[in-house]
Amino acid sequence: MISKFMLPAFLIAMLQASPQGAAVRTPLTQALPPLDGNHLKVTMVEVSYPPGGASQPHSHPCPVVGYVTEGAIRFQVKGEPERVLKAGDSFYEPPNGVHQVSANASPTEPAQLIAYMLCDHETPLSLPVHKEGE
Repeated sequence: MISKFMLPAFLIAMLQASPQGAAVRTPLTQALPPLDGNHLKVTMVEVSYPPGGASQPHSHPCPVVGYVTEGAIRFQVKGEPERVLKAGDSFYEPPNGVHQVSANASPTEPAQLIAYMLCDHETPLSLPVHKEGE
């Protein structure tokens, strides 16, 4: 069993063992909130936006790490400024953070991202967020 104290050394060893000539890049490092650990499950979700496409505001009950694979995504979590993430950029969403903006930044080109969610309990991966008064 790998403890949380051994994990960074384990990852470093994996990176150092990369084949000669391989480029290794760390697009994101983020501390995670305390998790139960007894029922951990990681889920990978691919989100594809057509030109001008967008998601409704939503929340994820588990931490999310994402990576833009194609195009550009307009991105905003409540309390943070909106930003545009391009292919190769990554992001983190804390558990239960409100994802206010997730949209294709282009009216003419598609965009895509991969999201990894690490949950320590059974739960829907995405929940709608309703505006006050709804």
